[in-house]
Amino acid sequence: MLSFENDYSEGAHPRLLQALVDTNFVQQVGYGEDEYSLRAKVRIRAACQDPEADVFFLVGGTQTNAVVIDGLLSGTEGVVAASTGHVNVHEAGAIEYTGHKVLTVPEKDGKIDAEDLRALLSGFYADPTHSHMVYPGAVYISHPTEYGSLYSLAELTQLRDVCRAYGIPLFLDGARLGYGLESYETDVTLPDIARLCDAFYIGGTKVGALCGEAVVFPRHGAPKRFITHIKQHGAMVAKGRLIGVQFDALFTDGLYFDISRHAIDMAEKMKRALAALGVEFFRPSPTNQQFVILENAALNRLKSQVRYSYWQPFDETRSVVRFATSWATREEDVDALIKKIRECM
Repeated sequence: MLSFENDYSEGAHPRLLQALVDTNFVQQVGYGEDEYSLRAKVRIRAACQDPEADVFFLVGGTQTNAVVIDGLLSGTEGVVAASTGHVNVHEAGAIEYTGHKVLTVPEKDGKIDAEDLRALLSGFYADPTHSHMVYPGAVYISHPTEYGSLYSLAELTQLRDVCRAYGIPLFLDGARLGYGLESYETDVTLPDIARLCDAFYIGGTKVGALCGEAVVFPRHGAPKRFITHIKQHGAMVAKGRLIGVQFDALFTDGLYFDISRHAIDMAEKMKRALAALGVEFFRPSPTNQQFVILENAALNRLKSQVRYSYWQPFDETRSVVRFATSWATREEDVDALIKKIRECM
């Protein structure tokens, strides 16, 4: 059975596993104050070109989104997201569970358009009854988006400008950040994100780690008492070394970027081969997630041989499915996938 269902089906990159083994019996202090976590933070600051950045390690993406957004907002505020944003669709109301509403704007290729954001914010404050409403207190975006699309440098800059005009922070969900940074079509770098965003995280769970996300608040911008805030959410890892060791390895000798580029190379190979078969793409994606339209009959034949993510119906006889590559995808597996799709069409 081939698996292109997601980018976290495998365990971890061998270099991370070896680092965990090599450090296993070294006694360390807890709660992220160990030498490996501290060293990983130095490496991440260097990669972001921001020596003043605050860095924290959390376990998973939904946890990270909920903790960070709650930390950025006051009790009277909600977070603005695209209608397709992960916090609005696939996190089981985790943001609302913390007491904050998700305020949506229409998505455009999975993204928030700066002018749509400006219209929402200006319309809110122009309403004389806005004091009876949930205040927009932060903006959430994901890069890559849930549809594999990317913000350009110009788009990120425009969003930053709108957020600053209204005095609210811009938070970027980077669960798949490595795949966005290594896309053939991006003009955005990690230092650009650190410069333009008020908070973001570097995803490890989907980019080579067993688990873990590195939350970055550029320019020493962490919310007040954020460590206490993490603990109050039950998100403090006593053995913080487990995440610190992994990010130390990921940010040594460019490993994070190298393995992310591999996933992109495999996705581009897949994309070319699917196009040659005449497969129709639901939306263009320059990252590791490819969304295609296939006949339901073909999918029924394929599902016994390949794991994929069902996305949505397209029409009465066809559906949209996602094939995702990862840091661990082998070229021969891509070749086998294309062969099986050809046989099922």
